[in-house]
Amino acid sequence: MPRTIMGYVVRSSGRHQIALAALSAAVFGLSSVPLELQRRVVNDAIKNGATETIMWLAIAYAGVAVLEQALKMALNLYRSWVSEDAVRTLRKTLEDVEGAEPCERDATGTHTAMAVAEAEPIGGFVGMAISEPLLQAGILLSVIGYMVWLEPWTMVLSLGYLLPQALFVPPLQQAINRRAEDRIKTLRQVSGDIVEGGTPDDRHVERVFELNMGIYRFKFGMNLGMNLMYAFAVAVALGVGGWFAASGRIDVGTVVAVVSGLGKLKDPWSDLVSWGRELSVDSVKYRLFVDAVGRRGLATA
Repeated sequence: MPRTIMGYVVRSSGRHQIALAALSAAVFGLSSVPLELQRRVVNDAIKNGATETIMWLAIAYAGVAVLEQALKMALNLYRSWVSEDAVRTLRKTLEDVEGAEPCERDATGTHTAMAVAEAEPIGGFVGMAISEPLLQAGILLSVIGYMVWLEPWTMVLSLGYLLPQALFVPPLQQAINRRAEDRIKTLRQVSGDIVEGGTPDDRHVERVFELNMGIYRFKFGMNLGMNLMYAFAVAVALGVGGWFAASGRIDVGTVVAVVSGLGKLKDPWSDLVSWGRELSVDSVKYRLFVDAVGRRGLATA
Protein backbone atom coordinates (compact mmCIF):
# COMPACT_ATOMS: atom_id res chain seq x y z
CA MET A 1 0.00 0.00 0.00
CA PRO A 2 1.27 3.52 -0.80
CA ARG A 3 2.07 5.73 2.18
CA THR A 4 -0.31 8.58 1.21
CA ILE A 5 -4.01 8.50 0.44
CA MET A 6 -3.55 10.26 -2.92
CA GLY A 7 -0.95 7.70 -3.85
CA TYR A 8 -3.48 4.99 -3.06
CA VAL A 9 -6.11 6.81 -5.17
CA VAL A 10 -3.83 6.85 -8.21
CA ARG A 11 -2.64 3.27 -7.78
CA SER A 12 -6.07 1.75 -7.14
CA SER A 13 -8.19 3.73 -9.62
CA GLY A 14 -5.98 5.81 -11.90
CA ARG A 15 -7.82 5.03 -15.15
CA HIS A 16 -11.21 5.56 -13.55
CA GLN A 17 -10.09 8.95 -12.22
CA ILE A 18 -9.46 10.11 -15.79
CA ALA A 19 -13.00 9.16 -16.82
CA LEU A 20 -14.43 10.83 -13.71
CA ALA A 21 -12.46 13.98 -14.51
CA ALA A 22 -13.92 14.05 -18.03
CA LEU A 23 -17.47 13.75 -16.65
CA SER A 24 -16.74 16.51 -14.15
CA ALA A 25 -15.52 18.80 -16.93
CA ALA A 26 -18.73 18.17 -18.88
CA VAL A 27 -20.84 19.09 -15.83
CA PHE A 28 -19.05 22.33 -14.92
CA GLY A 29 -18.98 23.32 -18.59
CA LEU A 30 -22.76 23.71 -18.38
CA SER A 31 -22.78 25.58 -15.06
CA SER A 32 -23.03 29.16 -16.39
CA VAL A 33 -25.46 28.42 -19.23
CA PRO A 34 -28.63 28.66 -17.04
CA LEU A 35 -27.50 32.09 -15.78
CA GLU A 36 -27.27 33.46 -19.32
CA LEU A 37 -30.65 31.97 -20.22
CA GLN A 38 -32.21 33.65 -17.17
CA ARG A 39 -30.69 36.98 -18.13
CA ARG A 40 -31.99 36.74 -21.68
CA VAL A 41 -35.50 35.85 -20.52
CA VAL A 42 -35.61 38.91 -18.25
CA ASN A 43 -33.96 41.40 -20.64
CA ASP A 44 -34.62 40.31 -24.21
CA ALA A 45 -37.89 38.46 -23.90
CA ILE A 46 -40.02 39.96 -21.13
CA LYS A 47 -38.95 43.56 -21.82
CA ASN A 48 -39.85 43.22 -25.51
CA GLY A 49 -42.90 41.01 -24.99
CA ALA A 50 -41.54 38.28 -27.26
CA THR A 51 -43.70 35.32 -26.26
CA GLU A 52 -42.17 32.88 -28.74
CA THR A 53 -38.65 33.77 -27.60
CA ILE A 54 -39.64 33.21 -23.97
CA MET A 55 -40.93 29.74 -24.80
CA TRP A 56 -37.80 28.73 -26.68
CA LEU A 57 -35.54 30.03 -23.93
CA ALA A 58 -37.61 28.14 -21.33
CA ILE A 59 -37.31 24.93 -23.38
CA ALA A 60 -33.56 25.47 -23.70
CA TYR A 61 -33.28 26.03 -19.94
CA ALA A 62 -35.18 22.78 -19.26
CA GLY A 63 -33.01 20.90 -21.75
CA VAL A 64 -29.78 22.14 -20.16
CA ALA A 65 -31.13 21.22 -16.71
CA VAL A 66 -31.98 17.67 -17.85
CA LEU A 67 -28.57 17.19 -19.47
CA GLU A 68 -26.74 18.58 -16.43
CA GLN A 69 -28.65 16.37 -14.00
CA ALA A 70 -28.16 13.28 -16.17
CA LEU A 71 -24.40 13.90 -16.25
CA LYS A 72 -24.37 14.43 -12.47
CA MET A 73 -26.23 11.16 -11.95
CA ALA A 74 -23.74 9.31 -14.16
CA LEU A 75 -20.86 10.96 -12.29
CA ASN A 76 -22.29 10.07 -8.86
CA LEU A 77 -22.98 6.45 -9.83
CA TYR A 78 -19.48 6.06 -11.27
CA ARG A 79 -17.96 7.63 -8.13
CA SER A 80 -19.96 5.26 -5.94
CA TRP A 81 -18.72 2.23 -7.88
CA VAL A 82 -15.09 3.38 -7.60
CA SER A 83 -15.54 4.03 -3.87
CA GLU A 84 -17.14 0.68 -3.15
CA ASP A 85 -14.44 -1.10 -5.13
CA ALA A 86 -11.81 0.66 -3.00
CA VAL A 87 -13.61 -0.32 0.23
CA ARG A 88 -13.73 -3.93 -0.95
CA THR A 89 -10.00 -3.86 -1.74
CA LEU A 90 -9.13 -2.43 1.68
CA ARG A 91 -11.17 -5.08 3.48
CA LYS A 92 -9.52 -7.81 1.43
CA THR A 93 -6.17 -6.38 2.53
CA LEU A 94 -7.31 -6.80 6.12
CA GLU A 95 -7.93 -10.49 5.44
CA ASP A 96 -4.15 -10.83 5.06
CA VAL A 97 -3.72 -9.20 8.46
CA GLU A 98 -6.29 -11.51 10.00
CA GLY A 99 -4.55 -14.50 8.51
CA ALA A 100 -1.31 -13.65 10.31
CA GLU A 101 -0.36 -14.95 13.73
CA PRO A 102 -2.90 -14.61 16.60
CA CYS A 103 -3.35 -11.00 17.71
CA GLU A 104 -3.28 -9.52 21.15
CA ARG A 105 -6.35 -7.68 22.46
CA ASP A 106 -5.32 -4.22 21.22
CA ALA A 107 -4.38 -5.57 17.80
CA THR A 108 -7.69 -7.41 17.51
CA GLY A 109 -9.60 -4.27 18.47
CA THR A 110 -7.66 -2.28 15.91
CA HIS A 111 -8.47 -4.83 13.23
CA THR A 112 -12.18 -4.72 14.12
CA ALA A 113 -12.29 -0.92 13.97
CA MET A 114 -10.40 -0.88 10.67
CA ALA A 115 -12.68 -3.44 9.03
CA VAL A 116 -15.96 -1.93 10.24
CA ALA A 117 -15.44 1.82 10.57
CA GLU A 118 -12.25 2.95 8.85
CA ALA A 119 -12.22 1.23 5.45
CA GLU A 120 -15.57 2.82 4.51
CA PRO A 121 -14.61 6.52 4.65
CA ILE A 122 -11.17 5.90 3.12
CA GLY A 123 -12.71 4.01 0.21
CA GLY A 124 -15.47 6.58 -0.07
CA PHE A 125 -12.91 9.33 -0.56
CA VAL A 126 -11.27 7.47 -3.45
CA GLY A 127 -14.31 8.02 -5.68
CA MET A 128 -14.28 11.80 -5.17
CA ALA A 129 -10.55 12.39 -4.69
CA ILE A 130 -9.88 14.05 -8.06
CA SER A 131 -13.26 14.58 -9.71
CA GLU A 132 -14.78 16.52 -6.80
CA PRO A 133 -12.23 19.37 -6.58
CA LEU A 134 -12.10 19.52 -10.38
CA LEU A 135 -15.90 19.77 -10.60
CA GLN A 136 -16.38 22.33 -7.85
CA ALA A 137 -13.39 24.49 -8.81
CA GLY A 138 -14.56 24.37 -12.43
CA ILE A 139 -18.03 25.58 -11.44
CA LEU A 140 -16.54 28.38 -9.34
CA LEU A 141 -14.30 29.59 -12.15
CA SER A 142 -17.04 29.29 -14.77
CA VAL A 143 -19.60 31.23 -12.74
CA ILE A 144 -17.14 33.89 -11.56
CA GLY A 145 -15.86 34.28 -15.13
CA TYR A 146 -19.41 34.73 -16.41
CA MET A 147 -20.25 37.28 -13.70
CA VAL A 148 -17.10 39.28 -14.44
CA TRP A 149 -17.91 39.17 -18.17
CA LEU A 150 -21.30 40.71 -17.35
CA GLU A 151 -20.03 43.26 -14.82
CA PRO A 152 -16.31 43.65 -13.89
CA TRP A 153 -17.20 44.94 -10.39
CA THR A 154 -18.45 41.46 -9.47
CA MET A 155 -14.80 40.34 -9.28
CA VAL A 156 -14.44 42.44 -6.12
CA LEU A 157 -17.70 40.98 -4.83
CA SER A 158 -16.54 37.41 -5.50
CA LEU A 159 -13.17 37.99 -3.81
CA GLY A 160 -14.88 39.62 -0.84
CA TYR A 161 -17.01 36.51 -0.52
CA LEU A 162 -14.26 33.90 -0.88
CA LEU A 163 -11.04 35.40 0.55
CA PRO A 164 -12.17 35.81 4.20
CA GLN A 165 -13.22 32.18 4.20
CA ALA A 166 -9.80 31.18 2.91
CA LEU A 167 -8.40 32.76 6.08
CA PHE A 168 -10.62 31.25 8.77
CA VAL A 169 -11.38 27.82 7.25
CA PRO A 170 -7.83 26.28 7.36
CA PRO A 171 -7.17 26.82 11.12
CA LEU A 172 -10.62 25.50 11.99
CA GLN A 173 -9.99 22.46 9.81
CA GLN A 174 -6.65 21.79 11.53
CA ALA A 175 -8.44 21.79 14.88
CA ILE A 176 -10.93 19.25 13.49
CA ASN A 177 -8.10 17.08 12.17
CA ARG A 178 -6.39 16.86 15.56
CA ARG A 179 -9.60 15.72 17.21
CA ALA A 180 -10.37 13.29 14.39
CA GLU A 181 -7.01 11.54 14.85
CA ASP A 182 -7.54 11.24 18.60
CA ARG A 183 -11.06 9.94 17.96
CA ILE A 184 -9.82 7.17 15.66
CA LYS A 185 -7.24 6.00 18.20
CA THR A 186 -9.79 6.08 21.01
CA LEU A 187 -12.36 4.15 18.97
CA ARG A 188 -9.75 1.46 18.39
CA GLN A 189 -9.36 1.22 22.16
CA VAL A 190 -13.14 0.92 22.47
CA SER A 191 -13.09 -1.93 19.95
CA GLY A 192 -10.36 -3.65 21.96
CA ASP A 193 -12.43 -3.27 25.14
CA ILE A 194 -15.41 -4.93 23.43
CA VAL A 195 -13.32 -7.78 22.05
CA GLU A 196 -11.83 -8.46 25.48
CA GLY A 197 -14.75 -8.02 27.85
CA GLY A 198 -17.87 -7.26 25.86
CA THR A 199 -18.21 -3.69 27.21
CA PRO A 200 -16.10 -0.59 26.54
CA ASP A 201 -14.25 1.35 29.21
CA ASP A 202 -16.33 4.38 30.34
CA ARG A 203 -13.28 6.63 30.08
CA HIS A 204 -12.87 5.79 26.42
CA VAL A 205 -16.57 6.34 25.73
CA GLU A 206 -16.48 9.74 27.44
CA ARG A 207 -13.36 10.68 25.51
CA VAL A 208 -15.06 9.85 22.19
CA PHE A 209 -18.06 11.98 23.25
CA GLU A 210 -15.83 14.96 24.08
CA LEU A 211 -13.91 14.66 20.80
CA ASN A 212 -17.10 14.39 18.74
CA MET A 213 -18.61 17.47 20.38
CA GLY A 214 -15.39 19.39 19.73
CA ILE A 215 -15.53 18.39 16.06
CA TYR A 216 -19.18 19.47 15.84
CA ARG A 217 -18.44 22.86 17.39
CA PHE A 218 -15.67 23.64 14.91
CA LYS A 219 -17.57 22.17 11.95
CA PHE A 220 -20.81 24.06 12.57
CA GLY A 221 -18.91 27.22 13.49
CA MET A 222 -17.18 27.00 10.12
CA ASN A 223 -20.55 26.53 8.39
CA LEU A 224 -21.95 29.54 10.24
CA GLY A 225 -19.11 31.76 9.05
CA MET A 226 -19.50 30.56 5.45
CA ASN A 227 -23.28 31.12 5.45
CA LEU A 228 -22.86 34.63 6.86
CA MET A 229 -20.33 35.53 4.18
CA TYR A 230 -22.82 34.37 1.53
CA ALA A 231 -25.63 36.44 3.06
CA PHE A 232 -23.39 39.55 3.16
CA ALA A 233 -22.38 39.03 -0.49
CA VAL A 234 -26.02 38.76 -1.61
CA ALA A 235 -26.88 41.90 0.37
CA VAL A 236 -24.08 43.82 -1.37
CA ALA A 237 -25.12 42.48 -4.78
CA LEU A 238 -28.73 43.55 -4.21
CA GLY A 239 -27.73 46.96 -2.86
CA VAL A 240 -25.09 47.86 -5.43
CA GLY A 241 -26.86 46.13 -8.31
CA GLY A 242 -30.19 47.74 -7.43
CA TRP A 243 -28.53 51.15 -7.25
CA PHE A 244 -26.87 50.66 -10.66
CA ALA A 245 -30.16 49.40 -12.16
CA ALA A 246 -32.12 52.36 -10.76
CA SER A 247 -29.58 54.78 -12.22
CA GLY A 248 -29.68 53.05 -15.61
CA ARG A 249 -26.07 51.82 -15.52
CA ILE A 250 -27.05 48.15 -15.80
CA ASP A 251 -30.22 46.27 -16.64
CA VAL A 252 -32.40 44.27 -14.26
CA GLY A 253 -31.46 40.98 -15.92
CA THR A 254 -27.83 41.51 -14.95
CA VAL A 255 -28.79 41.99 -11.28
CA VAL A 256 -30.81 38.77 -11.44
CA ALA A 257 -27.90 36.90 -13.05
CA VAL A 258 -25.39 38.18 -10.47
CA VAL A 259 -27.58 37.22 -7.49
CA SER A 260 -28.26 33.81 -9.07
CA GLY A 261 -24.54 33.46 -9.75
CA LEU A 262 -23.76 34.03 -6.06
CA GLY A 263 -26.24 31.28 -5.28
CA LYS A 264 -24.34 29.00 -7.65
CA LEU A 265 -21.06 29.86 -5.90
CA LYS A 266 -22.31 28.89 -2.45
CA ASP A 267 -22.77 25.16 -3.01
CA PRO A 268 -19.54 24.45 -4.95
CA TRP A 269 -17.50 26.47 -2.46
CA SER A 270 -19.08 24.59 0.45
CA ASP A 271 -18.48 21.29 -1.36
CA LEU A 272 -14.86 22.26 -2.04
CA VAL A 273 -14.34 23.06 1.64
CA SER A 274 -16.00 19.75 2.56
CA TRP A 275 -13.67 17.95 0.14
CA GLY A 276 -10.69 19.60 1.84
CA ARG A 277 -12.07 18.48 5.19
CA GLU A 278 -12.48 14.92 3.91
CA LEU A 279 -8.97 14.94 2.46
CA SER A 280 -7.49 16.06 5.77
CA VAL A 281 -9.47 13.67 7.96
CA ASP A 282 -9.22 10.68 5.62
CA SER A 283 -5.48 11.25 5.18
CA VAL A 284 -5.15 10.82 8.94
CA LYS A 285 -7.31 7.69 8.82
CA TYR A 286 -5.35 6.27 5.91
CA ARG A 287 -2.02 6.94 7.62
CA LEU A 288 -3.16 5.11 10.73
CA PHE A 289 -4.59 2.33 8.55
CA VAL A 290 -1.30 1.87 6.70
CA ASP A 291 0.67 1.98 9.96
CA ALA A 292 -1.47 -0.82 11.38
CA VAL A 293 -1.23 -2.90 8.21
CA GLY A 294 2.48 -2.15 7.89
CA ARG A 295 3.16 -3.76 11.23
CA ARG A 296 2.21 -7.01 9.48
CA GLY A 297 4.62 -6.32 6.63
CA LEU A 298 1.94 -5.47 4.04
CA ALA A 299 2.67 -1.77 3.41
CA THR A 300 5.28 -0.42 1.02
CA ALA A 301 7.11 2.87 0.82
